[in-house]
Amino acid sequence: MQFTAKEINLLLNGTLEGNPDVKVSQLAKIEEAQEGALSFLANPKYEAFLYTTNASVVIVNEDLIIDKPISSTLIKVKDAYSSFSILLERYNSLKLNKKGIEEPSFIHPDATIGKDVYIGAFAYIAAGAQIGDNTKIYPQCYIGDDVKIGNDCSIQAGAKIYHDCIIGNKVTIHASTVIGSDGFGFAPQQDGSYVKVNQIGNVVIEDNVEIGANTCIDRATMGSTIIRKGVKLDNLIQIAHNAEIGKNTVIASQTGISGSAKIGESNIIGGQVGVVGHVSLAKGTQIQAKSGINKSIEEENKKWGGAPAQTYQSYMRSQVIIQRLPEMERKIEELQKLIKRMQENLPK
Repeated sequence: MQFTAKEINLLLNGTLEGNPDVKVSQLAKIEEAQEGALSFLANPKYEAFLYTTNASVVIVNEDLIIDKPISSTLIKVKDAYSSFSILLERYNSLKLNKKGIEEPSFIHPDATIGKDVYIGAFAYIAAGAQIGDNTKIYPQCYIGDDVKIGNDCSIQAGAKIYHDCIIGNKVTIHASTVIGSDGFGFAPQQDGSYVKVNQIGNVVIEDNVEIGANTCIDRATMGSTIIRKGVKLDNLIQIAHNAEIGKNTVIASQTGISGSAKIGESNIIGGQVGVVGHVSLAKGTQIQAKSGINKSIEEENKKWGGAPAQTYQSYMRSQVIIQRLPEMERKIEELQKLIKRMQENLPK
């Protein structure tokens, strides 16, 4: 599929410099692009490649100062990175624009299927499930009893959504993710054994959420585990029962959120962070990778790091001190020797 620079410029509402009729048929990094490719420049680190690239069209920031001849056609926009992401989304939607129901697949007679839906081979749609318009269910997905999935969703291959869970509109769930598995609830007994506490709640995922591959979100014991609008979750994340992830929060890979934790709006949580149960994190909280959160954070828009976590400034000071420990140890040993010599010279 080919597009001209003029057509791309109309989509991005930018300013075109160069040949408006040049055609592109692929996307590429600026340092690797060849003729017929579309690329972008957003990071100044790569500016030198603008003058050597073979890309036919390059998207750049409108405030970029050009000081050498360029062979590529330029499309100038306010934010090259955001504009290129729009093109990536369009490219992806065209590439993955599948419709229809493949065989073999199973759709229960009591399930409701919307318009222009795609259901891949070996998918299972259980009784009472509702699939919204333009939603795509890829091969080997399991959609349980009475699950509700909104419009324009993408449920990638092998994802599993257990019974009664609710998925909003424009939600993407990547491969092998599990939504609505049982929460980790067991009651200890006097003989040292454990009795399972049945988990009868569900998971509610609101609109415009994206969930990476192999992430697990447990159903609530009672009520709902909730993922609010605009949340972005990386691969390999565990979110436990009755947790709540606030609007527009971003969480990186291998983070674990314990039961009934409340993550505030617009939080940024790095990889391998652990959050204990029944705590709350204030709006705008930022947590460095590999940190441990063992208490609630009430101040908004603060940075934290370490395990257990402390304010980011205190954490960085601690790191500086740790680096100086060998030198401090040497000085302490010297002082100990000095004190010993002084003691030996004192009158008895």
